Amino acid sequence: MERFSGHARRITRRAGLLAAAVAAGGMMAALPAFAADEVNQERLLNVDKEPGNWLHHHQNYSAHRFSSLKEINRDTVKNLKVAWTMHLGGIEPGGIWSHGGLEGTPIAENGFLYVTDGWGSVYKIDAHGGRGQLVWKMDPKTDRDWAGAVACCGVDNRGVALWGNLVISHTLDGRLIATNKETGQVAWQRTVADPDKGEVITGAPLIVKNMAITGVAGAEYGIRGWIAATDLNTQKELWRTHTIPGKGEPGSDTWKDSNNAAASGGGSTWVTGSYDPSTDTIIWGVGNPGPDWDNEYRPGDNLYTDSSLALDANTGKIKWHYQHTPNDPYDYDSVAENVLVDIPGPSGPRKLALEADRNGFAYAIDRTTGKFIWGLPFVKKVTWTKGLDPESGKPIEYDPNKPVQTYIASVTPSRTNMETDICPGNMGGKNWPPTAYNPDLKLWYIPVIESCNRIKVEVATPDKLKPREFWTGGGPSQPFKITGSVTAIDVTTGKIAGKMETPFPNLGGILATPDLVFSGQPSGEVMALDAKSLQKLWEFNTGGGVNAPPMTFTVDGKQYLAILVGLGGAWDKWFIDSTPELKKIQPGSMLYVFAL
Repeated sequence: MERFSGHARRITRRAGLLAAAVAAGGMMAALPAFAADEVNQERLLNVDKEPGNWLHHHQNYSAHRFSSLKEINRDTVKNLKVAWTMHLGGIEPGGIWSHGGLEGTPIAENGFLYVTDGWGSVYKIDAHGGRGQLVWKMDPKTDRDWAGAVACCGVDNRGVALWGNLVISHTLDGRLIATNKETGQVAWQRTVADPDKGEVITGAPLIVKNMAITGVAGAEYGIRGWIAATDLNTQKELWRTHTIPGKGEPGSDTWKDSNNAAASGGGSTWVTGSYDPSTDTIIWGVGNPGPDWDNEYRPGDNLYTDSSLALDANTGKIKWHYQHTPNDPYDYDSVAENVLVDIPGPSGPRKLALEADRNGFAYAIDRTTGKFIWGLPFVKKVTWTKGLDPESGKPIEYDPNKPVQTYIASVTPSRTNMETDICPGNMGGKNWPPTAYNPDLKLWYIPVIESCNRIKVEVATPDKLKPREFWTGGGPSQPFKITGSVTAIDVTTGKIAGKMETPFPNLGGILATPDLVFSGQPSGEVMALDAKSLQKLWEFNTGGGVNAPPMTFTVDGKQYLAILVGLGGAWDKWFIDSTPELKKIQPGSMLYVFAL
């Protein structure tokens, strides 16, 4: 594995990236031109007026991943068949990874799909005529060894966004790229993250007004996390908000150590956030503190790790936060998407932000104040706490006067409990795969990982912190079988409404339609469930591991279901021993599109 070092070499490498990407971008198919309207803020605010398109990564700003399309429904889904498929690239190795995977959500506009592979190549596909034809491919020439060496959890890219006549995307090696939607030529690009520090980008951009909002991955490498906004007109950074406060900033007193732990405190932001236009607020999840498992190195609550953050969209200023697991010793990120819902309340509509946390609990927070409303476990086995305080939502064992939290000490990794088993495991009760919300049924569907694993602690010391090397204070092993489920929560009551058990963890995410729920399995099956009963109504085995969420769109009035298939990410490197049957799943890179 070649590692890049030296300022001069990096300058030379980066200078050639734009020219290479532009040269690679113009593979045009001989297809008729279909003029597409430019994507602007009005369209992004009113996606319900375009039910046949899928313009946001999470379908709408509220992250519902719900489509009102109903040609494919409870009665017709049994007739769903493969309409067409397309092989993609992106399985090449790089850094510590033997191959890339597919975790993206396709974007659909006016009969065209925009998808990415794990290395950040963007494909425009014409879906007219009941078949898929490649229009162009933009290959950003991602620096695979340089970025792949510090991509903790896979060669991944979760998709693009549209703005104006541009396709906006990220690369693992830290760039934001704007590609001409019609030609596939790179219009411009800028560096946002720096893999020299252990920073990489895996999430899809969030477009708010004229800004592309970017999150960062890399908590396992001792970074200081952030969320950044780029002006898409000037290509300049408008603001950057660090998720670990600087000295003297609000929250900095929650880092009580003498090691300057906050400077390498983690708090990455690698899942695409949400936006509430009524208050002009961006709501984004923040990941774990570092080092992951030696929380004695970093006494204090460690804000704003393991939190949901509400930011002023214009300035990036933090409006409120809610922290789920203070001084986290379990690697229980709160990086998941926040789903914004309105439900009836005792004194008018109640505005909630829902988050399914890696710690195994689902939370409802008042998204105007950050106040806890309700929480409940959505996994079958939680051993690290006895439950949540009904007023604050904090773990019952949480003691704000203790600098180092032990929660249930007998199962908490610590310097006095150097090897222990935790449930959920450190992949969490839910990881990055997105939830979905049916606003008609008021049901919230969670892709669940039912897990435990073993943690071994290593004492962290300042001399062990080195650039581009793991900064975790220990690590996990997988002696337990891991399964999964699709779990439905009634958001009006905060109670579980149903659970459909699956033999493997849900590593891809959920799509909701009026009477169906779609999801996939890492063993290859794509399935449709009844939205109320969660009874399985349809299934198709793709022959590859499903590691991405489904979406739906229309072309010429006909509804289609699309999903990327190709198991990658963290599972088949770090967690495969807990699901040995998945060792048979081969790397792949395929887009499946289904129709009646």
